[in-house]
Amino acid sequence: MRDRIAENMNRSVILHSDLNNFYASVEVKLFPEFAGKPLAVCGDKEARHGIVLAKSEQAKKFGVRTGDVIWAAQRKCPGLIVRPVRFAEYERESRAVREIYGRFTDRIEPFGIDECWLDVTNSRVFGSGEQIAGKIRAAVKEELHLTVSVGVSFNKVFAKLASDLKKPDAVTFVGPDNFREKIWPLPVSQLLYVGKATAEKLEKLGIRTIGELATAEPSLLVRHLGKWGATLSGYARGEDREPVRPSDEREALKSVGNSLTYFEDVYRKEDIKRLLYVLSESVSARMRDAGLGKADTVHLWVRDNAMQSYSWQTKVRPTALCGEIAGAAYALFCSRYVARRGVRGLGVTASGFDRGVEQLTFDVLRGDYEKKARAEEAVARIREKYGYSKLQRGIMFEDKRSIEMDVRGERLPGKERGGLSFEKGGGRGGLSFEKSGERGGLSSEKDGGRGGEDPAPKED
Repeated sequence: MRDRIAENMNRSVILHSDLNNFYASVEVKLFPEFAGKPLAVCGDKEARHGIVLAKSEQAKKFGVRTGDVIWAAQRKCPGLIVRPVRFAEYERESRAVREIYGRFTDRIEPFGIDECWLDVTNSRVFGSGEQIAGKIRAAVKEELHLTVSVGVSFNKVFAKLASDLKKPDAVTFVGPDNFREKIWPLPVSQLLYVGKATAEKLEKLGIRTIGELATAEPSLLVRHLGKWGATLSGYARGEDREPVRPSDEREALKSVGNSLTYFEDVYRKEDIKRLLYVLSESVSARMRDAGLGKADTVHLWVRDNAMQSYSWQTKVRPTALCGEIAGAAYALFCSRYVARRGVRGLGVTASGFDRGVEQLTFDVLRGDYEKKARAEEAVARIREKYGYSKLQRGIMFEDKRSIEMDVRGERLPGKERGGLSFEKGGGRGGLSFEKSGERGGLSSEKDGGRGGEDPAPKED
């Protein structure tokens, strides 16, 4: 009876597979002498404000947490082994894991370098959802010497929650008959896209658990959280119907964005502007590659050094130009960010694509846009032939590390099975990058973008 979810032919069977302590586990795989020892993968070790990106189970027992600055982590765990980021290795292992997923289904949606949803509804030739999850878990462990926790459920939200219920190296089933027992007692902050700010608002309403959110009056939630309140209520009741979408389904893309986390606090506006150009270069290139045309809205996300997040958006003339996207994002920063705390994270997203169906505007008539577009296209061709760093904007030379920050090209092959992956963790120059493409409903961005906040940092 435990496998009722597979017996119901009209119900989806969704897996969420999460690689346990991924960065740290890869380090131990590469350097077996670290096995069984407290280890953390961090940003720039020499920087006073370098932060922990991932930690081993042993480090976790000392209270080391993702987001801790290195000196604080070492104070908690004096024998902590600090390892640099090796993103190329993590990406290689991630591709290998996805090849295993691909043996069971081609419906694979990345949610970070270490997480994926899989739709195995039509994969019953391999067994039930739980059986497939068990086979994936065993194959990853035997072939790659890594472990995964796999959640099995009837929608994406509950599958992700299920994968978090038992770690490491486990399979957990949440079905229509037991989700109230397993899911509803959990803190509301564990629900996908409920970040710190939303959790605080819900607590003021007396809503502390997912079950309390599920049974709350919808009108109350809408009044305090807007339409997003009704969406979260539906998630809590198991009403998420968002399909698993492989990343190569470009026609469904509603937004394209990139975010980065800097491993020391950024205060100068000149540095903010330069980083926004780094991100906008990627957003513009990905829009062009996906054939999305021009965007009419630019979104800015900012996280300060107190881990508070903010997001704003503005309308722009339809554009696919890096300079215009970056300029709009910078203008938002200058006019809206008043916290005056150091900035730790930035994100730029474009949306409202015309998909090549252009309107004739005054700017087009006078050749203003097309002239800039030709220049950016020429730059793109030169970079494609000779490398990203060979041709740079003048602003990048104010910090030589910026020249090496090819957010788009260097760290994301985009050709592996399952389509474009999504990045987090260590680029050169003390940065970690994330790549996203939103399709409505659930977003592929781990940093949220709804309700002006993002979920808390992931703790494996």
